[in-house]
Amino acid sequence: MARVLISMPEKFLTQIDSVAEGENRTRSELIREALRTYINRSKMRETSYATKNATILEALLD
Repeated sequence: MARVLISMPEKFLTQIDSVAEGENRTRSELIREALRTYINRSKMRETSYATKNATILEALLD
């Protein structure tokens, strides 16, 4: 697995560690899950926008 170095404020890292500990998982697992969720939501928004735009275009062309 590749490693990535990121920078963040200490306070934010403390919050991440607190959540990870509360969920009994590692910091890396928590961050990977957060990024997966972000990517999936982004894809859903793109699909939603595309669907909405297609509907508008169809209405305009009718």
